Order: sequence, then C-alpha cells, then structure tokens
Amino acid sequence: MNAIRNAEGLRNIEGHSDFDITWPWNRPGGLRPGATAVLRVKDESMALPFVLPPLLRATDHVVVVDNGSTDGTPEVAARTAADAGLAHKLTQLTYPFEVARAGAEHLAVHELSVHSLSYFYNWCFAQVGTRYSWKWDGDMVLTTEGEVSMADLTWQVGGVQSIVRVPRHGLYIEDESLAYLDLGLRNAEEWGYPVGPDFVFTKAFEWEIRSTPENCRTMGLPHGLCVELKDLHGDEFAHWTDPSSFATSWRNRRKRREWAVFHALKEGTVPPGVHEIRAPEGVHVVDHVTHDWLPRAPRPLQVG
Repeated sequence: MNAIRNAEGLRNIEGHSDFDITWPWNRPGGLRPGATAVLRVKDESMALPFVLPPLLRATDHVVVVDNGSTDGTPEVAARTAADAGLAHKLTQLTYPFEVARAGAEHLAVHELSVHSLSYFYNWCFAQVGTRYSWKWDGDMVLTTEGEVSMADLTWQVGGVQSIVRVPRHGLYIEDESLAYLDLGLRNAEEWGYPVGPDFVFTKAFEWEIRSTPENCRTMGLPHGLCVELKDLHGDEFAHWTDPSSFATSWRNRRKRREWAVFHALKEGTVPPGVHEIRAPEGVHVVDHVTHDWLPRAPRPLQVG
C-alpha cells in the first residue's frame, strides 16, 4: 500500500510529531466552500509584492509557507497583504526543515521524511480548509486578465472534481524597466485541484506529483494570464540538485528551455520566441507586462 494512502494522515519517519499530517477533510467540520492558493516560498521578497495582491483578490484565502528564507520574505508578505487591505485573507506558516532539491537529491530521500518534497507538499496542502486549492509558486504573477479569470473560477470550482491547467510564461527581469518575456514555449501545468483523498502528493523521479483519479475532468485556461518571474541576477535553479538532473529527461523540457533562455540572455543574446520589453518611465516592468503589454497583446496569443 502506498504510504500516502493512509486514510488517517501521515507520520514522518524522524518523529517530529508537530509536523505529522492530518488530512484536512478529517478535521471537525470538514472543508468549507471556496478556493485557497498555497505558496511554498524561500527568499521571494522581490516577487511577492507583485504576486500577492492579485492572488489575494482572486481567491478566498492564501497560505504562504516559508521554508528558510533569509531575505525577510515573511515580513514582506505580511506588509504586502496589509497594504492591499487583505491581511485577513493571508495565513503564514513556517516549515523549518531543509527540503531535498528536485532531481537526484529528491530521489534519494524517503517519501515520509520531513525532507521529502512530497511530504513537504502534503504538509502544506493539509493546511487548506477549503474544498479547492491552487498550487501556486512565489514568483507567479497574474495579469489583469488572469486575476479576473481566476476570480471567476474560484466560486465555480469548489464543488466539482476538476483540475485546472494554468499556462504561464517566463518573464526574465534585467532591472525595473527591462525584461524579456518568453512566448517560445507552450507550458500549461496543472495548478488547480480539489482537496480530498484522491488528490495527494506522492514521490516521482525528479519531483513530487499529485495523484488524480482517472475520471477527473481537466480544463485549461488560455495563454497570457500569468507570468513567472526570473531574476537574471539571481540563482533561478537553486531548487534543483544540478543541471544534469534535467538535462536528458523528456519530462524536463520546460526546465531545459528556461536554462537555455536564462543563459542566452545573460550572454547578451535574445533567443527566438523571447520578447524584449521596456516599461514606460516610472512604471515597473512587471506591472507594465501584467497590466498592459500582455492584456493588450492580440488574441489568441501566439505562443510556441
């Protein structure tokens, strides 16, 4: 029997009882209607002021789980929610254990270890109290159009067994006025899931994977609703064991594309499919792309 199929919950092999997992549908009162976005973050202080406001507006609740940030990420998250007048919709938690990086490091860790990606994800999503969840990253920013679309979905998906695919496009940030938007890759991963015993995380070769029943319906949102921020002056691949972890597997096509685009831009070359975008004076390039450039781009958006 797969360990994650334990109907009562999960106990970690290290014996950290404070971080054992109780499935949220087993708690008194069960799950309430609505949708919660869950962010697992580490050193995302630069991105969260762009990420959180539209996400807080579009969902019923947002859970931010910090995993060892050293750049003031929790303080930035709290301040951003408060400035938006939405502090009541934000819950912040801390996961104090070092989590294995994707690739070979993840593969070597026991599924029920507090250091396992799959255990970490199960713990994070066990904090959700609504019937639906969004698996969101700390660098994913909704466009104006994306915020409206996600808000519309939030009140519709809570009572159905549907998975939602959310296309996102890499936005490589050079500075506050210059960025590069990658529309050369079609990428629409599954980010919206019902909360229940059929939708839990298990261990896969390179990363965690969410289990889904065969009869579950999948719907996809259109392109142009979300960008994923990439700092050209940071280490965008620190969560991977090493480049060889995604160099050969067909499952890692997106990561290889990101690696190629990132290093090409660092060397001064703009690859095919990547758009150089300069913001107007006084406007941050992330705001320009998400509030103006992408919403105004001709539809259907030309991607891939």
